[in-house]
Amino acid sequence: MTSRNPYRTLSGTSRLAGVMGWPVSHSKSPRLHGYWLAKYGIDGCYMPLPVEPENFQAALISLRNLGFSGVNVTIPQKEMAMPECDELSDRARRIGAVNTVTFAKDGRLLGDNTDGFGFLENLRQEAPDIAFASGPAVVLGAGGACRAVLVALLDEGCPEIRLANRTRKRAEDVAAEIKDPRIKVIDWPVAPDALDGASLVVNTTSLGMVGQPKLEIDLSGLPQTALVTDIVYAPLMTDLLVQAKARGNPIVDGLGMLLHQARPGFHRWFGIDPEVTQELRDFVLSPD
Repeated sequence: MTSRNPYRTLSGTSRLAGVMGWPVSHSKSPRLHGYWLAKYGIDGCYMPLPVEPENFQAALISLRNLGFSGVNVTIPQKEMAMPECDELSDRARRIGAVNTVTFAKDGRLLGDNTDGFGFLENLRQEAPDIAFASGPAVVLGAGGACRAVLVALLDEGCPEIRLANRTRKRAEDVAAEIKDPRIKVIDWPVAPDALDGASLVVNTTSLGMVGQPKLEIDLSGLPQTALVTDIVYAPLMTDLLVQAKARGNPIVDGLGMLLHQARPGFHRWFGIDPEVTQELRDFVLSPD
């Protein structure tokens, strides 16, 4: 990794960005963007911005007035950012949340959601032969990440999405809001016959994450050609991925989704479309 500014000092014209949330101490975004800033020798800074929800609106406007280029927005403020934006991308409207805000030169706040982009780009990088329109997908979970995955898969021509959530009504509500007949709500736990003919399985729940219960699923009905992916990246190899790999299914871990979803924001704020490499993966995961 090279840099024209090895000591990371900032000038009076430094480009500024960051991540807003409460809390943000767990976020890997400052480490990720900091790597790219150093690699490309950019005079800029990306910082954690812990903002309590009741101060979110004032903080967002203050950052614009201080000359920031933009911010990422994380839980619980992704939904709160929507009404503050002057313009929303189509995908942000459909997902119902904003994770990337750009401060335009004319003062407008431009809101986008890049989670679905990150999801797709991760699969394309790690499984280049993937064809999203080749068969049904099974999506587990009905939270905010699920909505981004659903919209992305629908836009890629997925012919059917079987959606399952521990609380069935929540899955039904998500399907009703997105309003696409290709989304079919199925029961939890997912029965093996619900996996029949599927070409993709996606876990968008927190099950399997460090400190969370294990995801219990019987994959016996899943074709061995089906790709299995998990948006969880702590641990990288979740129980779901271990189980899928053991039976011969191709797998993709969730770290790449985090890395790729950051690319559009970095490009808008700092002027370069950055690369996602193995060196970056190792750096983001390293303890120091």
